[in-house]
Amino acid sequence: MVAPIAGHQTGVQQTDLILALVGVSALLAGMLPRVLERRPLSLPIAFLALGLIVFALPLGLPDPNPLRYPQLTEHFTEICVIVALMGAGLKIDRPLRRHRWTSTWRLLAVAMPLTIAAVTLIGWWWAGLVPAAALLLGASLAPTDPVLASDVQVGEPTDREDSEDEVRFALTSEAGLNDGLAFPFVSAALAMAAAAVTHQPWLGEWVLRDVLYKGAVGVLGGLLVGRLLGRLFFRTRLPLARHSEGFLALAATFLAYGLVEVVGGYGFLAVFLAARAIRAAERTHEYDQVLHDFAEQTERLLTVLLLLLLGGAVGSGLLAPLTWPAALTGLALILVIRPLTGFLSLRGAPGTAAEHWVIGAFGIRGIGSFYYLAWASTHGHLPHMDLLWATVAFVVVVSVVLHGITATPVMRLLDHTHQRTGCPEQNHA
Repeated sequence: MVAPIAGHQTGVQQTDLILALVGVSALLAGMLPRVLERRPLSLPIAFLALGLIVFALPLGLPDPNPLRYPQLTEHFTEICVIVALMGAGLKIDRPLRRHRWTSTWRLLAVAMPLTIAAVTLIGWWWAGLVPAAALLLGASLAPTDPVLASDVQVGEPTDREDSEDEVRFALTSEAGLNDGLAFPFVSAALAMAAAAVTHQPWLGEWVLRDVLYKGAVGVLGGLLVGRLLGRLFFRTRLPLARHSEGFLALAATFLAYGLVEVVGGYGFLAVFLAARAIRAAERTHEYDQVLHDFAEQTERLLTVLLLLLLGGAVGSGLLAPLTWPAALTGLALILVIRPLTGFLSLRGAPGTAAEHWVIGAFGIRGIGSFYYLAWASTHGHLPHMDLLWATVAFVVVVSVVLHGITATPVMRLLDHTHQRTGCPEQNHA
């Protein structure tokens, strides 16, 4: 009888420690943004370091290595990404029109496929990955992150369509859309791996199902849900906006994501486009701010918890399988591939050359990359998964530190020298 009681006490103590850690994290998440404001240090860096420290202490906390809990990792990162996508969609002031989003379309149609192709080629040729695993690496690392990129994104929603400079707008809108658009390439990696075993053709089915059908359902479903919710919030006889309930941002997030996923579409696309449709329903209502604030606060709490776990996982050996070729592949993505493809894709787009380089350089990698790896782990079988996790974790850590240190001074310099397009001062000079 003694052993079960001791085990029960240990379990209770571990739960209490986890709850205390969550409480401390939530408290710091509310305090640190003000402390770190306009300093070359970001919230993600602070919590990544805190995770390294806390999980290194002899507190009896569970091993946070995502390889041990792929399904839990998949769902946790999934929730964090979709909440961030709702927040990103709600805070963009610029209407969703083809000519107003030129930079976004170029980044999605040119920079992202080139990035996937380059990382896949280097991962196969240099890092020693099989083609399917190399493609999964490229697809997982291609999207920029809506979660960790707050320092280079647009601010709170306003009632002015021209309030956003081109750099912040391009990075925010790209992050809102490219998580969903990278999904077909992740599916292609799993299809390639399965075809290597079954020797069955996969390309035609992949195009019809994973590219055309799922993409169309994601776009149309997201716009439909968003428009219906926009009418419910603002234009019914008893508009919900009158009550200013911020948690309805979560209702919209899960409703758009869940309904579209149930019918086989891309939920990431649906959430962002639903947010844009809700915003378009009433662009100047104060309820837009309420929804955005609630989504942002929820996102921040989820983000700090994930960063704590990432720090703990890195400290417990997540990077151990990392090889020098894989690490150099990750560095090449951050320092060469993304800046170059981003800059080249924006030639002829709105903005100055300095803005184009900044947009290319600040393609931050983050939580979405972990989601794709976790999803692939639970939906297929590929070799080198430990190396893929180590490589992606290395890239995210480097991105968090490098971009976190440089984002504030670079954006401040760009603003100070007025080397940006679409800002209020330029538009009304």
